[in-house]
Amino acid sequence: MASKKVNNVYLKDAFSLAGPLEARGAIKDYDIIMNDYYYHEKTFEQAEIKMQKVVIENILRKYNLTPSAIDFMVAGDLSNQTSVSSYAASIYKIPFMGVYSACASFVESLIVASLLLESKRKGLALCVTSSHNLHAEKQFRFPVEYGAPKPHTTTFTATGAIATLVTKEISKIKLESYTIGTVMEMGIKDATNMGAVMAPAAAKVLVDHLVDTNRTVDYYDLILTGDLGCIGSKILKEYLKEAYNIRLKNHLDAGCELYLKSQETYAGASGPAALPLYLFNRILKQNKYKKILIIGTGSLHNVLFVNQKLPIPAIAHAVSLEVQ
Repeated sequence: MASKKVNNVYLKDAFSLAGPLEARGAIKDYDIIMNDYYYHEKTFEQAEIKMQKVVIENILRKYNLTPSAIDFMVAGDLSNQTSVSSYAASIYKIPFMGVYSACASFVESLIVASLLLESKRKGLALCVTSSHNLHAEKQFRFPVEYGAPKPHTTTFTATGAIATLVTKEISKIKLESYTIGTVMEMGIKDATNMGAVMAPAAAKVLVDHLVDTNRTVDYYDLILTGDLGCIGSKILKEYLKEAYNIRLKNHLDAGCELYLKSQETYAGASGPAALPLYLFNRILKQNKYKKILIIGTGSLHNVLFVNQKLPIPAIAHAVSLEVQ
């Protein structure tokens, strides 16, 4: 059984930072907005480390916490060996676990944090993630300066960082249950069509969650996927209908919703920051949804395997949230 009910674990608060393009998108009230992609650093990589540092320091400052008050930190990003998160963690000397599920890393970090906190009478964890468009493009595709053409199925890596406090103290957002995903590989080799790569994994974890919890999709006010993008979202709905006879009506995809159509970001946003940026800065601020299932989706490829023409595996993890 891939699912587990969680006892007494809550999301206390989150602090977010968004890039210049994201600030001009569908959300206008991020906590901090970057003025440029270098963020006053020498490289994009150093800028992303600073992004994590900024959100960590601000969430600690907001609650007058010192790093020693945090029991552990779980973080992940898109960089090789999760280097961005590791460099950021080295500043604070907080017990650290790095996770990697590509763009599903934030949801994975929530699952890991809930596992560790559940066995404690009290405790406080920090879940952190980030992505940087120009860092990710250089690592996974081509530097933007190359001017490489992109098909309409491409997603645009969101620039942003989020630090979330996960606690045993009762708050408005309860982490009710989770479902650990299964790696799916459907023979797709196109790294510019990650929505198609990830949609089957999203469908699998959703179905597993519904079966394990004896629920239907109508149990949730909203099912929010991470970064399938507009094309991947259509594939998900078609796949669920054909393979499982599930009609998904209460669904949004953060990647498809994060930008305006006028911004020409191809199929929408991708990156581990996309889901939490939209969740904390739009969905939870609306006070509209009480039962939310978030599904982080990740394309588990790297440049070496793509160049070797290997099919791309994908993962998706799900967390059920109850909002008071």
